[in-house]
Amino acid sequence: MRSYFDVLNEIPEDEDKLYFLLAIINKQFLDENPDSLNFITNLCYESQRHAIEKSVKGWKTASKTDLLGNPIPPLEGNPTPPLEEVQEEVQEEVQEEVEEEYLYSDKSFLESWEKARKHYLKKPTHIKKLDFNESNYFKNLIKDYTPEEIKTGIYGLFKQKNKNISSMYLKPKHFLENFVKYYNAELSKDYELYGKGEKLKEQLWLKN
Repeated sequence: MRSYFDVLNEIPEDEDKLYFLLAIINKQFLDENPDSLNFITNLCYESQRHAIEKSVKGWKTASKTDLLGNPIPPLEGNPTPPLEEVQEEVQEEVQEEVEEEYLYSDKSFLESWEKARKHYLKKPTHIKKLDFNESNYFKNLIKDYTPEEIKTGIYGLFKQKNKNISSMYLKPKHFLENFVKYYNAELSKDYELYGKGEKLKEQLWLKN
């Protein structure tokens, strides 16, 4: 899962990274709970434990065996659901956890972007989703800033008096790359980062 990878990248020491990965692998494939993890590694594992245990439980329920292949007798009066149903249920639960972790989703961000664009430029936007690079920038952003702070940055961009490069206001890539600049601009009410001109126009070099 992507969340395992994200947590792994937050661990500074390679030795702790290894223990974290071994703890996940041993639980996922041997159903062995980790033991004697240090504080950092245990903290990281606990943040993912619920998702890991759900995955293990789903497999055991669907396959009617433990992770070593030994049969598990079904509980009386409790028939085993098809594998597809179990997998779908586990996926839905994991997705809910991911959405709870990232309350300000890509979709919510694009809604904020569209509202600002309509209000300040009187122009709609038809962006359905962030592209790969934009999504990565956004995921890093929401680790350090709240939804309200990100919205504050959006205002700092769209309130600029001189909007001389239209691509800056069409797709959010430029904003996500330069968030801190526009966040600080809104906090300081500095709307003349690019001068005082108000007319939106495309620079010649963008057309070439």
